[in-house]
Order: sequence, then structure tokens, then C-alpha cells
Amino acid sequence: MLTDLLPLTTYCFLMSSTPGPNNVMLTASGANFGYRGTLPHILGINVGGAVQTFATCLGLGALFVAWPVLHTVLRVGGALYLLWLAWKLTGGVMGDATVQRPLSFAQGALFQAINPKSWMKAVTLAAVFMPAGWPPLQGALVVAAVGFAVGFPCVSLWALFGVAIRRLLADARRRRIFNVIMAAALALLALLFLR
Repeated sequence: MLTDLLPLTTYCFLMSSTPGPNNVMLTASGANFGYRGTLPHILGINVGGAVQTFATCLGLGALFVAWPVLHTVLRVGGALYLLWLAWKLTGGVMGDATVQRPLSFAQGALFQAINPKSWMKAVTLAAVFMPAGWPPLQGALVVAAVGFAVGFPCVSLWALFGVAIRRLLADARRRRIFNVIMAAALALLALLFLR
């Protein structure tokens, strides 16, 4: 198992550190609400991802093999949610681009159920990194725990990046421009989900 730990942690690091819907949302949240205000969202992402990985390691990933249409449902659902978040980030059609409150723990956790990048990570972890010869429950717990332990500091850095640029966004006009750019990034990700 120890020889498998380095590739497992490396994969978790890469998947948690690279841009994706979670990290774009965390950057925007860090900039708008600070780290403490974003912490429930961070924890929700990590707990939701760990539960998703655990369940996938125990066989949930087989559903995607049995019913390929689930991939389409996941992509469309994820894209629609990202478009809704982008709309909220810009204040709606004619509104002010100030976000009222950060996403909650539950919203962060539940988003993983429709986040294609999160599913890709969970399915890969289950297919490639489940320890051979271990009882499934124990192996799933180890893989999910490593994913959580590695993912938490990685996604925290994205929120902290948002916090770091927060002073630059003290001006309402700059904050609006930033929120519109973050909303455009979410909308672009939504479109990429649909290709």
C-alpha cells in the first residue's frame, strides 16, 4: 500500500489543485466573504467529495457503466447549476453584482453529485487506486480519507487566493468586474460540460 500512496496522493493533488467549478467558486467566495465565510463551502466540497469517492469505491461507479445516459444527465445538470451560479454571481439580469451570502456546507457537498470533474476523480480513484487485496470497506475508507486530506489544503488555497485579492476588490466597480469575470468562467465551464 505504501508504494501506491504516492501515485494516489499525486492524483488527488492534481485533481484538487487544477481549475474547475469548485475552485472557481471558492476563489469568488474567498474574495467576497473571506476565508472564514468560505470555510463551510470548503468543508462541504471536501466532505461531499469524500462521500462520493467512498460510495464510488464501493460500487456506485458501476452505474455509469451500466447506464451511460447518466453521464449526459450529470453534464446537463452540472452545466445548468453552474449557469445558475454565474447568474447569481452577476446579480441576476439587472441586479447588483454583490453576492448576498456564501454557499453553505450542504450546497458545497451536494454540488459534488452533479460536478462532472468530481465524478471523474471519484471513478478514477475507485478504478485505479483501490488497494488490491484489501476488504472493500477498508480500501474505500483509505482512498476517501486520502482524497479528503489532500483536497482540503488544495481547495483552501483557491479560497485564500480570493482572500488575497480582496483588498483590490474593495472598490464596488472592481468587485463587480471580478464577479462578472468569475461568472463568465463558470459559464464557460458549463459550456465545456456540454460539449
